[in-house]
Amino acid sequence: MNRTALTILTVTALCSCQTKQADIPLAGTWELVSATTIEKDSSFSTFDPTHKMIKILNATHFAFLNHAVNVPADSSHAFTAGGGTYTLTDSTYTENLAYFSDKKWENNAFKFTVRIVGDTLIQKGVEKIEKLGIDHVIIEKYKRVGN
Repeated sequence: MNRTALTILTVTALCSCQTKQADIPLAGTWELVSATTIEKDSSFSTFDPTHKMIKILNATHFAFLNHAVNVPADSSHAFTAGGGTYTLTDSTYTENLAYFSDKKWENNAFKFTVRIVGDTLIQKGVEKIEKLGIDHVIIEKYKRVGN
């Protein structure tokens, strides 16, 4: 086999091994439309319609941004953001939170079960940080934004 044919074959093989973003089912931008927290025996909505939150995922990383829709007159404008890497194995999605507005949450892993129904991402799992006394189940629903 000559060098040109071998080079073409090698490049083709390497390119076909790369994961394309379209092949990652979670990849894209998602807007939070529902959020529920379950603590012990009680369940309550944590969705705040005065805020807007998006989650952005690529093949290896996630980021979320949350802010008040209307800017208040004073300095109480709340903004939170975080991100890091994630893994997805079957329906098990694990976020490794490397960055967050509240640094006490950083360097924790949160495991969720995810499923996509149409244009809706449903994420359910435990947020537990013993040193902060946090231990609850969250269920979040996101709608895919554009395409």
